[in-house]
Amino acid sequence: MNIRIAGVVNDSIVDGPGLRFSVFTQGCSHHCPGCHNPETHDPQGGHDEDTEALIAKMKKNPLLSGLTLTGGDPLEQSAPCLELAKAAHALGLNVWAYTGYTWEQLLDRDDPDQMALLREVDVLVDGPFILAERSLELDYRGSKNQRLIDVPASLRENCVVIWTPPVW
Repeated sequence: MNIRIAGVVNDSIVDGPGLRFSVFTQGCSHHCPGCHNPETHDPQGGHDEDTEALIAKMKKNPLLSGLTLTGGDPLEQSAPCLELAKAAHALGLNVWAYTGYTWEQLLDRDDPDQMALLREVDVLVDGPFILAERSLELDYRGSKNQRLIDVPASLRENCVVIWTPPVW
């Protein structure tokens, strides 16, 4: 299956905990002022990539702890991102996704493809980047309005459950 991407980082340490395979999807309708990836906004930018090729790259790195779907907005390419997320889980990796939509907006939309992807995400970083709420002190997100949502727990509890990092 094809996916439109801006690029891939095979060994990210900033897009979630551990060493991550980060896929930067192309296309984002939010256009947040101050976004650190504005080149990913244009859905016609970037390039097409085969999801099987991305999965093969993921398989080559035995040090990975997770897949991060970022962008752009991966929820705007739910079907190919779902394929990547399922493959990551099959490899024993956790899956994080970033979106400019809020959890509540996604549930209200009730888009079958987006909901299928959400069910394969472990942690969702939700909400638009808001420049006035920008903080460099936040883990894994850019502005204070954004939440780290434990998706399986939130779906089970039918309310937002904030992800907390494990204590070592």
